[in-house]
Amino acid sequence: MFNKAHSRITVFALVLSIASILVAGISLSKAGEASLDDTEFMARVEEGIEKYIEKQRAAQAGVEAPSGPVDVSEDDDAVKGDKNAPVTIVEFSDFECPFCARFYQNTLPELISEYIDKGKVKLVYRDFPLSFHPNAKPAAIAAECAREQGGDKEYYAYHDKLYDNQGSFGKENFKKWANELGLKTSQFDTCLDSDKYADEVDKDFKAGQSHGVSGTPAFFINGRKISGAQPFSVFKTMIDEELAK
Repeated sequence: MFNKAHSRITVFALVLSIASILVAGISLSKAGEASLDDTEFMARVEEGIEKYIEKQRAAQAGVEAPSGPVDVSEDDDAVKGDKNAPVTIVEFSDFECPFCARFYQNTLPELISEYIDKGKVKLVYRDFPLSFHPNAKPAAIAAECAREQGGDKEYYAYHDKLYDNQGSFGKENFKKWANELGLKTSQFDTCLDSDKYADEVDKDFKAGQSHGVSGTPAFFINGRKISGAQPFSVFKTMIDEELAK
């Protein structure tokens, strides 16, 4: 029953958000205040859709949220920080998601300086490419191709490159960024063009679904779920609770 309700919510969100943004865009144009180019317009449409859906997910939290911590596998995915850290954050993210970029820009730096660099927390990045982000899965495969050559360190260097250039995705740029990072371009290009790590990305996605992930970013801190690009204070509260145990 919830799946049917969730589908209706999603469809309604799409219609309502697009209609709202269209009206807003027309009003601005008439007033002579601004006019949006196609890229910015679509970015605003997508952000409106995701914001509305996230509100509906929050309203349904009693249905979706597990009763307690869940056992979320790290699989063999890239780790940032001390692998023996007492607190593990498993992140399910989408490289093309604006909210995932917001977490990367606004929250992750503080997590790194306050916890990860001090050996208290490790971050495990798992892929959850959403279907309406056409470049998210190729970007995830590209990051895995970088890891193939340089391990976790190179993975996170490429991870950062992707989030720093989120508006410029495409195979040509994926290859260019690999070259900028000093990777062996022929090996990287072959890996990317063959979709070598597509199954690995799909495995992450299915794992996220099995734990109730339906949007990005989603985090599990020692199995306790946080949804969305929450501020550092939200992560700090939960991390400190885990460290105190």
